[in-house]
Amino acid sequence: MKAAIIESVGKAVVGEMPDPTPGPREVVVEVAACGLCGTDLHILQGEFAPTLPVVPGHEFAGEVVGLGREVTELAVGDRVAVDPSLYCHECRYCRTGHNNLCERWAAIGVTTAGGAAQYALAPVANCVRLPENVRTQDAALIEPLSCAVRGYDVLRARLGAHVLIYGSGTMGLMMLELAKRTGAASVDIVDLNPDRLATARQLGVSGSAAGADELERPQGWDIVVDATGNAKAIQDGLGRVAKAGTFLQFGVADYATRVSIDPYRIYNQEITITGSMAVLHSYERAAELFAGGVLDPDVFISDRLPLDTYPQALERFASGVGRKIVVVP
Repeated sequence: MKAAIIESVGKAVVGEMPDPTPGPREVVVEVAACGLCGTDLHILQGEFAPTLPVVPGHEFAGEVVGLGREVTELAVGDRVAVDPSLYCHECRYCRTGHNNLCERWAAIGVTTAGGAAQYALAPVANCVRLPENVRTQDAALIEPLSCAVRGYDVLRARLGAHVLIYGSGTMGLMMLELAKRTGAASVDIVDLNPDRLATARQLGVSGSAAGADELERPQGWDIVVDATGNAKAIQDGLGRVAKAGTFLQFGVADYATRVSIDPYRIYNQEITITGSMAVLHSYERAAELFAGGVLDPDVFISDRLPLDTYPQALERFASGVGRKIVVVP
């Protein structure tokens, strides 16, 4: 089969791999589309530490074309989206319900071969059957949406909150859509990219600007979300949280990123600083929200590129052009 391969730090190619053979509780998925994500860039740049080479791609959906001998829940021809998360279910964090913090955390497309290929393996338990109204190629959006759902689980946002989001890429826009549906009084977005801000306005943002100083909320925001991982954005966002407010670190920063905090202000104004890591008990809910129309795929997916162009697609993604880029085998 044809597959994208991150061979070594800084080097991605497209080549031939053996067709996958399912284990007893696995299925073979013929991939319809696979989304590119910041995690893929981190792997390429050597900022994460999977064993290379690896077939990337943890945001994918497709059709079941092969079944392990013990699989009864799915049939050949079923269309599925795949939760890439792989947990040990044995460590302290798994046993206390924090599977996303598993001591032996792994993921399809990160530590094992993923969906940037013609075919991919997945545990049957990780597959969610798609309803008729969902196009298979669009369902690659369910995984990033499930991360956003997890972010809102962490926030426990109350009705009537004023929300500020840094970054109007795919994840920032998903947080915008969820904020609108969880009763936010207003949702503002900050981004340096005018094209992405235009998309935020298309989706109905309350205010958009290149910097928070341009927005009219001198008392700050109840919820501030960083969806960039950028040190300057994070530093600025920490200073924009209103009294009794919450700052959510949602974007993936590299290991070396550092910012400063004001401990007295955190104490005196009862500010919460928290984070959201990947997916936790949120994939099925994201699939249901997606089937219900929470996102418009034609707005969120800006590029559908052939798998053969995977290295160029990564370069396009890294340059900040477009929104969600998917590759199509």
